[in-house]
Amino acid sequence: MAPETAPAETFTPDERKALEPYFTNLDGPVFALVNLPEVVKGALFARYSRSAKSLRRLFLDEFLDQVGAGAPSAAVGVRRAEELYERVFNEYGDDSVAQLGGVHLACERASNILTKVLEWGRLAAYLEQSTRYVPYTDRTGGGWRYHIPAELDGSPLKSRYVEVLDRAFETYAGLIDPMREFYVRKHPKAPGESDTVYRMTIRAKALDTLRGLLPAATQSNVGIYGTGQAYEALLLRMRADPLSEVRTYADLMLIELRKVIPAFLKRVDRPDRGGVWSQYLADRRQATEAAAGKLLSGVTAEGRPEVTLTDCDPEGEVKVVAAALYAASALPDDQLLAIARRMTMEERAAVLKAYVGERVNRRHKPGRAFERTSYRFDILGDYGAFRDLQRHRLLTLEWQPLSTRHGYVMPEAIEEAGALDRWRRVMDDSAELYEALTAEGLGPIAPYAVAMAYRVRFFMQMNAREAMHVIELRTTPQGHPAYRRICQAMHRLIADQAGHRAIAEAMTHADHSAVELERLEAERAAERRRLSS
Repeated sequence: MAPETAPAETFTPDERKALEPYFTNLDGPVFALVNLPEVVKGALFARYSRSAKSLRRLFLDEFLDQVGAGAPSAAVGVRRAEELYERVFNEYGDDSVAQLGGVHLACERASNILTKVLEWGRLAAYLEQSTRYVPYTDRTGGGWRYHIPAELDGSPLKSRYVEVLDRAFETYAGLIDPMREFYVRKHPKAPGESDTVYRMTIRAKALDTLRGLLPAATQSNVGIYGTGQAYEALLLRMRADPLSEVRTYADLMLIELRKVIPAFLKRVDRPDRGGVWSQYLADRRQATEAAAGKLLSGVTAEGRPEVTLTDCDPEGEVKVVAAALYAASALPDDQLLAIARRMTMEERAAVLKAYVGERVNRRHKPGRAFERTSYRFDILGDYGAFRDLQRHRLLTLEWQPLSTRHGYVMPEAIEEAGALDRWRRVMDDSAELYEALTAEGLGPIAPYAVAMAYRVRFFMQMNAREAMHVIELRTTPQGHPAYRRICQAMHRLIADQAGHRAIAEAMTHADHSAVELERLEAERAAERRRLSS
């Protein structure tokens, strides 16, 4: 069944006829894309992340004329793929075959709790609807865009949950125009500035400021491209999840994926295969929670800054130098390490300078020698920033349950714009509802009620190469201030606490500048591209 508060979108008979060749269903919130060129699927998902429209509506409005009507059935291709998979897998047990078949899948009206589950896997690509470009003000079926957990059915707290979340959305929607007006007064349009650039920049700034009011139950749209193997791993975890929403979407996803790559997903719901696998995952989680409850009961969290470097290798830079020399020499690894240890700082710096080269832009990155050392950061940041950082998949990241007990982050502009009382009301409502749900034994669903301004604790462990990617990408001037601040702190800690100054200096595109209107330069560049095309 579809999740509550998620009425199906309706299409005219002509629209349904146009859509049918390209989508595995036209009524549910989960569906796969078929019979479309890869470039169209990629472009459609990219556009999807910045549109308030559903994927099928977006396809009708902007992409249908590019592909024409009446696409041929993909049934023959599916049959051939299934026959091949059965032969290879059954005879040889080669799971890697499932890495060769991929599907574009849309998951719509998914809460921001569910989106983090969907985006857990490393071996898939994701695009999520943005809180920066899409105002969450539309009311599908008369209700605001948030998930009501099935676990609340029959609970006296259900009406309170709806009342609190309705008020949060009303506050958010009611502050968008005043916040835009505040930023217009604070940052008047410069002479000669494009109206479009200025308008988009101001709107993004207002939405960035207000996103902390949105609860984690806020519904989003997620586009996924993954292989059969990636989807199998995802579904096995989702079927073991304690939340009804997650398990419901697992069932919906399995139905749609089997319409496209049925052979790759035969094991997921077999009791003797996927069933015992998912049960193992559930048992492991419950046992760990029980052990933590027993051993950590009564222990209070010590104070920490927003970002803490909890682990690094004092010899990390030396090891990176040795690794950089490895492919350019014929010497054993341990001998190169001994040589690197005997080098002067100047000699090691010269090796790294040669290895890093002249980086014209942040996409020019040194090789795998930078994977020889790593850093582990413990972060206590707001949930909005976590949502952005969580999508970096080539590192190790884990998070604790979202709660209201770590306090919240409030942009200074909220008080300057005269919205302090309304902001605090939403935060207080969120905390009181969270505690009420927890007290009633509904702890697993309590995070849905938590406003995104509240902090969540998570760690990010990454090698120096991934640290370069994350830090340079997430400190660009157009980035959100919350995650810019976190990644700027990471960069400083690598240089100052870890003492890896040469590695930090190699991150030449890490940006520590103060920015007032984050999207201004990016919107100007986008305007130039539009005008030149």
